[in-house]
Amino acid sequence: MEVNQAKQEHLLALKVMRLTKPTLFTNMPVTCEDKDLPGDLFGRLMKEDPSTIKGAEALMLGEMLTLPQNFGNIFLGETFSSYISVHNDSTQEVKDILVKADLQTSSQRLNLSASNNAVTELKPESCIDDVIHHEVKEIGTHILVCAVSYTTQAGEKLYFRKFFKFQVLKPLDVKTKFYNAESDLSSVTDEVFLEAQIQNITTSPMFMEKVSLEPSMMYNVTELNTVETGDEGTSTFGKMSYLQPMDTRQYLYCLKPKSEFAEKAGVIKGVTVIGKLDIVWKTNLGEKGRLQTSQLQRMAPGYGDVRLSLEMIPDTVNLEEPFDITCKITNCSERTMDLVLEMCNTRSIHWCGVSGRQLGKVSPSASHSLPLKLLSSVQGLQSISGLRLTDTFLKRTYEYDDIAQVCVVCPYMSRQS
Repeated sequence: MEVNQAKQEHLLALKVMRLTKPTLFTNMPVTCEDKDLPGDLFGRLMKEDPSTIKGAEALMLGEMLTLPQNFGNIFLGETFSSYISVHNDSTQEVKDILVKADLQTSSQRLNLSASNNAVTELKPESCIDDVIHHEVKEIGTHILVCAVSYTTQAGEKLYFRKFFKFQVLKPLDVKTKFYNAESDLSSVTDEVFLEAQIQNITTSPMFMEKVSLEPSMMYNVTELNTVETGDEGTSTFGKMSYLQPMDTRQYLYCLKPKSEFAEKAGVIKGVTVIGKLDIVWKTNLGEKGRLQTSQLQRMAPGYGDVRLSLEMIPDTVNLEEPFDITCKITNCSERTMDLVLEMCNTRSIHWCGVSGRQLGKVSPSASHSLPLKLLSSVQGLQSISGLRLTDTFLKRTYEYDDIAQVCVVCPYMSRQS
């Protein structure tokens, strides 16, 4: 039955054309020197060519526009638009014409028809036109299925369909990196820095209209892609935000926990979902595309049950002179702890005070500020190490090395210099 329908001549003709903006005309200029045999012949011909740019005839890119001759490249995030026309090529009137357009992808079949109602009649040399639009959200093979059903004057119901196959390509390559850093010395939680590397893997330049990060509900985001100059900031990429083919651009964002979550160390510790990138670009003559990544996830910082951070430390200290620091101890577990502090001297760092101090009980998510005194016996940049906390309830010990670094100078050498 399907074979007979394929061989049968239909009264209606179906035409499908992709709607896209024109491109600039390109030509291949042929030039030679004046001493060559053609002389200035090629130069005069190029000047008379209406497609070339006056004063820049040897430039391959002309000033005329050309209409697309095929489907061309379709990229993920762009809007696919197509013009569908059904024309009555016969000399008789047909009735009950129904035009249906579906888009078949690897995972689903979408109905793109503007209307599912049949047209009552179509006279000879008349046509039915429809324009469909679809934002492409999958890469790979897509098939546009256009089906037409109608009834002849004799009451015979006929049906035919055509398939238009095209590929959807990936326009951008997006890579992300996360960096955990302390927001400030008094904060319990970490700031998160996101570096997004975006590469244009198409064959044409892109105008990057917007690259933003939509954070999850627990974070506020600050873009670090502008330089403050006076009252307003300028982009680090310059005024013309073009991304050439195969070029890569790096964007940086800082995420900070919202105030209502900042003090809940146990809650923010387990947050791995950071947010998603929203990228908007334009190509050629203003064709717009948009991509949103899936939710970006990071490895949760390994604070352990007890976190030790610094509230105050001097930048520079004198050799063999005591100096003060203030530590903050935070219980990141879900149980109460009874902590004991031990201070162990290293080759360069010597702690002042009694080791084995009882700090008392610390509730879940609670913090305890701890002033300490120490000195360094070695010059240079020294690492502060040697603190040990023991939970007497579970007999569990936590050691902390490389807590911070401090610059140790000799005051006598400074005075002589």
